[in-house]
Amino acid sequence: MRPKVVIIGAGIVGCALADELTARGWTDVTVLEQGPLFVTGGSSSHAPGLVFQTNPSRTMARLARYTVEKLTGLDCFRPVGSLEVATTPERMRELHRRFGFGQSWGIGSQVIDPVACAELFPLLDKDKLHGGLHVPTDGLALAIKACEAQAARAHERGARFVGNERVTTIETKRGRVAGVHTDAGNYQADIVVSCAGFWGPRIGELAGVPIPLLPMAHQYVRTTDAGAHDGLPILRHQDKDLYFRAHGEALGIGSYLHEPMPVSLDELASGEHPSMLPFTPDTFEESWAAAADLLPVVKDAERTDGFNGVFSFTADGFPLLGEAAGLPGFWTAEAIWVTHSAGAAREVAEWLVTGRPGIDLHECDLNRFDRTQLAPAYVRERAIRSFVEVYDIVHPLDPPSVRNVRTTPFHARHLELGAVFGEAAGWERPLWYASNDEPEPKQRDSWSSRHWSPIAETEAHITRRNVALYDMTSLMRLEIDGPVSFLQGMTSNNVDKRPGSVTYTMLLDEAGKVCSDVTVARLGEHRFQVGVNGPLDLHWLRRHAPAGVRIRDVTGSTGGLGVWGPRARELVAPLTDIDLSPERFRYFQAREGFIGTVPVTMLRLSYVGELGWEIYTRADCGLKLWDTLWAAGQELGIIAAGRAAFTSLRLEKGYRLWGTDMTAEDTPYESGVGFAVRRDAGDFIGRDALDDRPGRLLTCLLLDDTGDVPMGREPVYQGGRVAGFVTSAAFGHTIGAPIAYAWLPAALAAPGTEVSIGYFDRKLRATVAAEPLFDPKHERLRG
Repeated sequence: MRPKVVIIGAGIVGCALADELTARGWTDVTVLEQGPLFVTGGSSSHAPGLVFQTNPSRTMARLARYTVEKLTGLDCFRPVGSLEVATTPERMRELHRRFGFGQSWGIGSQVIDPVACAELFPLLDKDKLHGGLHVPTDGLALAIKACEAQAARAHERGARFVGNERVTTIETKRGRVAGVHTDAGNYQADIVVSCAGFWGPRIGELAGVPIPLLPMAHQYVRTTDAGAHDGLPILRHQDKDLYFRAHGEALGIGSYLHEPMPVSLDELASGEHPSMLPFTPDTFEESWAAAADLLPVVKDAERTDGFNGVFSFTADGFPLLGEAAGLPGFWTAEAIWVTHSAGAAREVAEWLVTGRPGIDLHECDLNRFDRTQLAPAYVRERAIRSFVEVYDIVHPLDPPSVRNVRTTPFHARHLELGAVFGEAAGWERPLWYASNDEPEPKQRDSWSSRHWSPIAETEAHITRRNVALYDMTSLMRLEIDGPVSFLQGMTSNNVDKRPGSVTYTMLLDEAGKVCSDVTVARLGEHRFQVGVNGPLDLHWLRRHAPAGVRIRDVTGSTGGLGVWGPRARELVAPLTDIDLSPERFRYFQAREGFIGTVPVTMLRLSYVGELGWEIYTRADCGLKLWDTLWAAGQELGIIAAGRAAFTSLRLEKGYRLWGTDMTAEDTPYESGVGFAVRRDAGDFIGRDALDDRPGRLLTCLLLDDTGDVPMGREPVYQGGRVAGFVTSAAFGHTIGAPIAYAWLPAALAAPGTEVSIGYFDRKLRATVAAEPLFDPKHERLRG
């Protein structure tokens, strides 16, 4: 029997979801809207409808592409194309980078000169331009018409749309959703999906589920006749945080140039358009002047109307999709702009009906945040930063605005050594240490050398030569108590080994795709330490855990160090009661004991391809562990090393990074981790769906050393055509050349195949290489 679904919100996302669900046969769908249908007064009601598909995120680009395809088929899209212009050399470089994103994700575009820009948009002052990026398939979504069209199709299949009813209660029974109460009636439901837009936090409060978004206002005005026409492309002037579209002969001008305007839901007025706040002309003056500078016709025009429109921002700029970990049956499709509306709705519908979305959504998953990242103060400050950076040139390693949320037990020592920090999931992580020698810098391009130091080269070489300490605390660790049969059925490899074993394995979904890669250390008959990639893995395991299995996140109560290098045994052996001889403590084994006075769990693993251990202890013993190792290591030349060296060494060894190199769209065999699949180890999730005949492969590329180092997501060309895209890349300091990993057709993955990588306005030569590049026989690891 198909479930009863209640969708809260009849904006463009709610209507799209009702359409997508009923198209898949789920017809018992009720859409509730607190305002009138279909001009609800939410963000969809005032959205200007600009759809720019090009995005650094492959996921977001594909959501936008489907929105274009679907709304075009519904006659709710005007494909006028888009034009992004550059008024600075830096922006011109960024447009070349964005062209590369389009090439990687299959979105056709062209970088054009100022004359061609003015031919597309004659109102421009071409003398102000360095050039532009033209995407012919972008355009204008007609948001209200799209709501009506999708709702009509859903209604024909049996969906109900109810306006002017406010949800007041989310009903639960036996720990899961059972329905909703409104101010006019009750609705039973097996599944409730919040598509309430910026009202999402209110719905989340009713369900006891945090919806970490911040409503914010941005400004939009219309001009008098400015000589425009409806055939003009949509225009972005990102150097001044502005966008433009035609309204007949008038222009619409939207701005992110003003100071951020967070909005309290308590302060929103009632009425037909609560999301359209009164216009504040004084905050638009700079925007108007910048618009007139680019489009001289604006100087002679006047503003006819304007408003401050409310919509949603999240801490990382991505939507909030999926089922709440703490309340089964409660789903969200929130913080979604018109650009991505149909695409997001399709994926949530597919997820609901089949159990998995059609594309990887880990960036958008509601449950992706650590609890520290759900603090209202954190969400507010990070969301404001997201607003400020909407049109900024954002480097992949740019630090976030909220810092020191999570620090490891070794943080004080990092500071003493002059650590320069990056951030991940709220953790402060050293990138490199000023206390280490800085070699003569090699030529390196300005983009890849940002948030990087040549000290990373020193740290990489000393790791290979002597021994180094790496802070591994931010690697999420779970303590699992229960029968081994649970993990055996959840993972692809054989974890049913004697206590003291460590197994590298995959969490697969029902389609045989890689949900995560994990390490399982069996510390006792029913006791395991599992290294995972983040909160999504914790929720996945808890969701499948039977009664009697206990899963606890111990990351914050512990600290971990990677002690790696040829002299690692020489360092640690005299300090511990554990026998570290190669015969007694082999690769992929675990032992518990003491280092000095510190209780430790040691796993013989190495993410950098060297002899050594991951060593974990309680957080209160962390400084003592560091100091014990550090003091003993002085005569061995020990150093602390950071993530920049770590990434370089990881790629030299060919180790994959989940979420970057492989995702839930990829199989183990495609990803180069088929060795972690043991079909003969018994049944496990995804086993029957596995296909070991990959049509594409994650492939190692070695680049000529020209001083240019890709950063990831660049297109890969072969024979003048796009063949794939880069996932991870770094300079291999002990290899002496840049390394990139890329998805390529299997036919191009043979060593020696020559390809090129699109990097800004040029192409870099690269050659497919046999992997791993470093220590292919793994002699260093097993020494």
